Amino acid sequence: MRSTPLVIALTKGRILEEVLPLFEQANIVPVENIAQSRKLIFDTNLDNVKIMVIRGSDVPTYVEFGSADVGVVGNDLLLEYGSGGFYEPLDLKIAKCRLMTAQPIGAKPGKGRLKVATKFTNIAKKYFAEQGQQIELIKLNGALELAPAMGLADLIVDIVDTGKTLKANGLEPKQLIANVSSRVIVNKASMKIKNVIIREILSKLRKAVEDRE
Repeated sequence: MRSTPLVIALTKGRILEEVLPLFEQANIVPVENIAQSRKLIFDTNLDNVKIMVIRGSDVPTYVEFGSADVGVVGNDLLLEYGSGGFYEPLDLKIAKCRLMTAQPIGAKPGKGRLKVATKFTNIAKKYFAEQGQQIELIKLNGALELAPAMGLADLIVDIVDTGKTLKANGLEPKQLIANVSSRVIVNKASMKIKNVIIREILSKLRKAVEDRE
């Protein structure tokens, strides 16, 4: 009887580009070019390991409920989603960026209740509560940079990489909320049932991260 394959959920985009070389060092290689395929699940050079490619925001859900055994996701999404439903054993130290507040260039800090546009509503709520600042949250899933210019919000909370997009839209980064990098997460039941292979993969990935540094 064949054992159930180990499923690893990866995030589309920049994280995928940066994580595949680490996986190759750990001897996990997709058998076809993921970037040129519309498929969502891929065989690898290992018979008992498959790779699933999905939206970053869905990775924690797939791992928590066991549809994927292992996942790679930015810790911004873990902070937003909550990480009680799985283990977080390894920081891959890739796809680094910052989660920050941003507001119009030269704008003075607002007084009273601030309007904050973000997709990270849980993080924003917690951060501003810790600052003792009352806010009105406006949930947006994209084009956050437009919100202050269009009068929808006083400031935004978003991921900042180079800051060029902010600057192009008349905004500047202000307060740092969290440094962001990609983390490995593991389903709790899978860690017991597939312990040997998961520990082997984690060990190889840990070495790949150390070698990069």
